[in-house]
Amino acid sequence: MSPEKKKLLNIFILGFSFMFLFTAFQTCGNVAQTVISNLNNTDFHGSGYTSLAIIYSVFSASNLIAPSVVAIIGSQFSMFLSGLFYSAYIAMFIQPFTWSFYTLSVFIGIAAAVLWTAQGACLTVNSDEDTIGRNSGIFWALLQFSMLFGNLYIYVAWKGEVNISERDRRTVFIALTVISLVGTVLFFLIRTPNASGSESLEDDGGSDSSLSGEGNIHRSSQSNMSKAVNAFTRSMKLCVTKEMLLLSISMAYTGLELTFYSGVYGTCIGSINWFGAEAKSLIGLSGIFVGLGEILGGGVFGLLSKNSRFGRNPVFLLGLVVHFLAFYLIFLNVPNDAPIASRDGTFSRAFVDPSKFLALFSSFLLGLGDSCFNTQLLSILGSLYAEDSAPAFAIFKFVQSISTAVAFFYSNYLLLQWQLLIMVIFGFFGTIAFFFVELGAVHQGPQDTRYGSI
Repeated sequence: MSPEKKKLLNIFILGFSFMFLFTAFQTCGNVAQTVISNLNNTDFHGSGYTSLAIIYSVFSASNLIAPSVVAIIGSQFSMFLSGLFYSAYIAMFIQPFTWSFYTLSVFIGIAAAVLWTAQGACLTVNSDEDTIGRNSGIFWALLQFSMLFGNLYIYVAWKGEVNISERDRRTVFIALTVISLVGTVLFFLIRTPNASGSESLEDDGGSDSSLSGEGNIHRSSQSNMSKAVNAFTRSMKLCVTKEMLLLSISMAYTGLELTFYSGVYGTCIGSINWFGAEAKSLIGLSGIFVGLGEILGGGVFGLLSKNSRFGRNPVFLLGLVVHFLAFYLIFLNVPNDAPIASRDGTFSRAFVDPSKFLALFSSFLLGLGDSCFNTQLLSILGSLYAEDSAPAFAIFKFVQSISTAVAFFYSNYLLLQWQLLIMVIFGFFGTIAFFFVELGAVHQGPQDTRYGSI
């Protein structure tokens, strides 16, 4: 098999691994608040929104050290260890306790930072300037199949259910735990490509491995410390470049809308009493339509990278238009108090009678727009920072996770109209900022924009 085919195979394995892992985790996040609302009359007292806020708060802080962890133990082993923590968090719902719920929320925040930094490094190592757009699209499309399978099961199993029984909960989360473990094991099938240059995150010691005795231990320790310090220093330098500061606005928007489509919107649909006994099962169906939009966007728009004559800007602009349309339809269709409704749901009415068709069509638009933003951000980061992929992707997840954590915190309190307004403002300015960076990349090229201007 040629080196290029091996790299492409690695991208497919990476995509399938994330597909299994996030089939479990995204389904878990989508139904967590609904499941927990059926537990709060027991000894368990917790909030799905608060848990996700903790996860993304720790996630954001951990991104500062994630490049150092990946540099020391390699991206493959980093992804495997992180996958184990994801599986432990999902398994916790089989028999939930408040203390384990919040403790594992902290650990999975750390694991997520390492996982996504390692993913960015692995994607970049297996790509070049000509293939980064294609590979970003392939990875994103495979990842978003995770939105289909778990949510399809939720739709079928919970159809007509008003309250989620203990048996139903355990059945779902045992299955999700097994699925997440399958994705975790698949990381071991990724093979390191023969790459030269500074991007060697899979290297776990280089020539030091041939040494022996105390001198070897001392040199290996120094080498690991040097890798960790170097990765941290590169991250700090990259943070204050002009290009990264501008892209941070776009990254922050992806965090806000991630919160909305992955946690808030499903809860809104499930709380609308106008939908009757189907309300809870529609949470799963909404997740499926988000996934369909993500897959379509990843498969089509991921290929329209910088290497095409259209560039990245039209795809990013399309994502903004699609999201603005989705926000408008949601504003018309979903009651304003739906995000913060009690366990009994809401009988309020928006500007039109709640429509299942509009609710699910809006889910599709949310997924389609999200794929436009993320595929183009993955592409531009992999192109501009090919020599510094781990720090660049760590910064992406750092900024994204901060805004996600903030959004999960305010989702406990803000009415729907204010949540939509915040996303409209950040989406508009984030798109303008992306335009400036993309235009600069076209004129200067990657070698001139790697460190930008402070």
